[in-house]
Amino acid sequence: MSQIFNLPDVGEGLTEAEILSWKVAVGDTVAVNDVLVEIETAKSVVELPSPYAGRVEKLMAEEGQTVEVESPIIAISAGDAAPEQNATPATAEPASRDAKGAGAQQAALVGSGPKADSVKRRARKRPEPVSAEPAASFPLPSKHVASHALAKPPVRKAAQDMGINLRDVPPTGAQGQVTKKDLLNYAAHMALPQATQPGASPSSFWQATEISDDRIERIPVKGVRKATAAAMVKSSFSAPHVSIFVDVDASRTMEFVKRLKKSPQFEGIRVTPLLILAKAVIWAAARNPQVNATWTDSEIQIKHFMNLGIAAATPRGLMVPNIKNAHELNLRELAIALNDLTARAREGKTQPAEMSNGTMTITNIGSLGIDTGTPIINPGEAAIIAFGTIKEKPWVVSGEVIPRWVTTLGGSFDHRILDGDLSARFLADVASILEEPALLLDM
Repeated sequence: MSQIFNLPDVGEGLTEAEILSWKVAVGDTVAVNDVLVEIETAKSVVELPSPYAGRVEKLMAEEGQTVEVESPIIAISAGDAAPEQNATPATAEPASRDAKGAGAQQAALVGSGPKADSVKRRARKRPEPVSAEPAASFPLPSKHVASHALAKPPVRKAAQDMGINLRDVPPTGAQGQVTKKDLLNYAAHMALPQATQPGASPSSFWQATEISDDRIERIPVKGVRKATAAAMVKSSFSAPHVSIFVDVDASRTMEFVKRLKKSPQFEGIRVTPLLILAKAVIWAAARNPQVNATWTDSEIQIKHFMNLGIAAATPRGLMVPNIKNAHELNLRELAIALNDLTARAREGKTQPAEMSNGTMTITNIGSLGIDTGTPIINPGEAAIIAFGTIKEKPWVVSGEVIPRWVTTLGGSFDHRILDGDLSARFLADVASILEEPALLLDM
């Protein structure tokens, strides 16, 4: 009897997901909790474990296909069950040992989160590995290419941008995965255009008419880009934005950051001015609670907690994970949380729950050398702060022009909730902390 596995909602009311790569093939024997497929939602990359034991009869969705939630994606025959979990080798994935016999087959399915190290996965029946070929043997014959190429999300994104099928790239990774170096070596050998790679020279971007009549690159709108577009349109057309700016002498913030870096308490912890700004936003929100709110048609909901969002540019696009209950963290704890949040976002390991229930957002455009901007408010929030680059500029102090470290803060506010005076008071409070971090001692 065939058991049909439908694409589940892995959290936060998602409606669709893209099939990134199948981890099984037709004819494979699987046990409960074996990883079947890796999918990309609008918020994260997730591996789906099998709710059934048996033999794979049919893959009902192709890699690269976008599938709606509750659509069938795989059929598994119940006739040929995999061995019991306790009979697996010692190298089996620890999570697979949590299966509790046949009863677990009907357990509610939950996405297993970002891709784990493949060495920890439960061993499956696979074709015999092929010894590595010399680097010069591009492209490999099809018999040497795995049916499903293994690669990290950033490598997959780069390959997609470059128009390269990862199955054609000889892998050299320890677990048979295609590395970034493998991809670049393959592209160089095949003399493919590198126009879509960051930092490419202008001459590699332009195409002459004799090469191709179609010189338009078409990028499918899906995943994070599709979700970001929908959220920004909704915010722009539903929340009337008002934006204000202030120049700030951040010299004492820079001195404070230097002292923190030398402090034994912060040893091994990355400390940047963004940490001080984050603490300043929390401090200023407590003094102006209405900035930490949500508008509904019937009421304004003021949040007595701070889930501080940090906009992060990732290989998958813009993501805004948030630090839950950031108001409860001291400076050291907040520094650790910031570093962990941004690192996991850039590695593609952000969980859907980390993207939900944010109350206010910071976008650090200064890291890109930009002075200021007019950011769009994250839906469901009332304010977003843009942190511009910190530069040494001439500044008037006590009638004298001296060099000081200066930045510009920009803020966008929902005018349904915040009038101009309240928005200005909040931004002025944030600026006051950057000018004198000692005020944080009041917290």
